[in-house]
Amino acid sequence: MKAIITGDIINSEKHQASIWMDILKNCFSQIGESPHDWEIYRGDEFQLKVSAAKALEVALHIKARIKSIKGLDVRMGIGVGEISFVGNGVSESNGPAYRLSGRSFESLKASKLNLTFASNDLLNDRSFNLMLKLALNFIDDWSPVSAEIVALALENPNASQQIIANQLNIKQSAVSQRQKRARLDLVQELLAYYEETIKEIAP
Repeated sequence: MKAIITGDIINSEKHQASIWMDILKNCFSQIGESPHDWEIYRGDEFQLKVSAAKALEVALHIKARIKSIKGLDVRMGIGVGEISFVGNGVSESNGPAYRLSGRSFESLKASKLNLTFASNDLLNDRSFNLMLKLALNFIDDWSPVSAEIVALALENPNASQQIIANQLNIKQSAVSQRQKRARLDLVQELLAYYEETIKEIAP
């Protein structure tokens, strides 16, 4: 089982591509190589292949990095399932994971959400999407500073607040305050729950 994430950048037309493209590519390069593992196409749309267990963490990392730029956000549909055909690139491959991701992504504008999940387990899908909907109430409101602190925490899961403070050249107490405002504790709980539960859907 794999996860396919299909997404696009919100408000990309209001910013020069050079502002966010390198950030996006840097996120993706930590996952794998293009075009086998990820592709950016039609200017601001993208698709990437990741392990099912890490799909939500990858999606939130992308969101945090993009939202660290004021005025930008990202829409993503996660699909978990089999990959039945592997083409020359991610966008040329096919299978249930791709179809679920595509349908999930296409539903975003109508549902006025920026992140949804789909698999062939409808009960778990409903639970995951309800939790995501609740979490997006504060995730969508991350300021650039809050988004940056979440991105750093995801990139450095074992780093202390002091290490992050040294990296940002701020006080440790400021890191603590930023993490609280970003609700990092809830983000980490959500990711832990997702990773535990997804093993039942995609062992």
